[in-house]
Amino acid sequence: MNARVNQQLCSVRPMQDSDAAAWDAFVQTCPEATFFHRAGWREVITRAFGHRTHFLLAEADGVIQGVLPLAEINSRLFGHSLAALPFCVYGGPAASTEAARYALDQAAQKLAAELRVDHLEYRNLQPFHSDWAGKDLYVTFRKAIDPEVERNLNAIPRKQRAMVRKGIKAGLVSSVDSDTARFFHAYSSSVHRLGTPVFSRKYFRLLKEVFGADCEILTITLDERVISSVMNFYFRDEVLPYYGGGTPEARAVAANDFMYWEVMRRACEKGCRLFDFGRSKVGTGSHDFKKNWGFEPQPLHYEYHLVRAQQVPDHNPLNPKYRLFIKAWQRMPLALANVIGPHIVKNLG
Repeated sequence: MNARVNQQLCSVRPMQDSDAAAWDAFVQTCPEATFFHRAGWREVITRAFGHRTHFLLAEADGVIQGVLPLAEINSRLFGHSLAALPFCVYGGPAASTEAARYALDQAAQKLAAELRVDHLEYRNLQPFHSDWAGKDLYVTFRKAIDPEVERNLNAIPRKQRAMVRKGIKAGLVSSVDSDTARFFHAYSSSVHRLGTPVFSRKYFRLLKEVFGADCEILTITLDERVISSVMNFYFRDEVLPYYGGGTPEARAVAANDFMYWEVMRRACEKGCRLFDFGRSKVGTGSHDFKKNWGFEPQPLHYEYHLVRAQQVPDHNPLNPKYRLFIKAWQRMPLALANVIGPHIVKNLG
């Protein structure tokens, strides 16, 4: 009975600019909320990609009890979707009460029907809608950080720890950048070799601008040459190395191994207690690399409410129909790929 009463009292409405501080205060204290629930994503997605956002909040007596950040992508190539949240690992309703979670979910489904999207997607750490279609493509890697730096190093499996020491012996140096220039050089070079379209420079500048000190860029150099770089997100006591890449020289000096160790070392010294290695597709090199660090894969529950679509979308590089595209992209000059790429990737989400 109480749950029904609470559902009746819990109302849902779109987030306004004036709600941003209260929204983030709720996210900061809600256990199931993540960095990707922060209000700043509304500005980033709107300004970087031009997509419509529908950030919903549930409240009772003027107090926020739940949030659901949604963005709408309408593409001729990749379809029409509503998701929580595109370009992010996690999403879905984050609430302090079941009434708020229920109200947000109902509001999202109603919105999806009104917008006539192909599907509504939630990206969850924990299952929410077992009755919806799902996708088992992604896993995430999360592990506690020991308060002692050396214990973290010793906890890395022996072969992977040897790669970190190789980077140290090579003379690699890490430093924090105040802008995204050196990061973009390393990142765009890396994704181009993988045959993947790159995000725009504007997107990364906005992430740094909107999230400030919680968005840190760590760059690795050798004799002042940029070798690799990573953009990290900080949230509560967690660090999330989110976008990273290296130049062709990185592999020879174990720069990526050294880079992620430096992220962990610095996070430990800052008092962080959780290292979130982010999502990877099952069966990829990225997946194996993270397992080699001693991280155990944790399934991600990506759930799809099919509105107009008949099946779950499959827009990912592992899809065989994209093989020719990937090979052609790898042959494209980097400068040209950096111009064309952002117009493609913005519609993938």
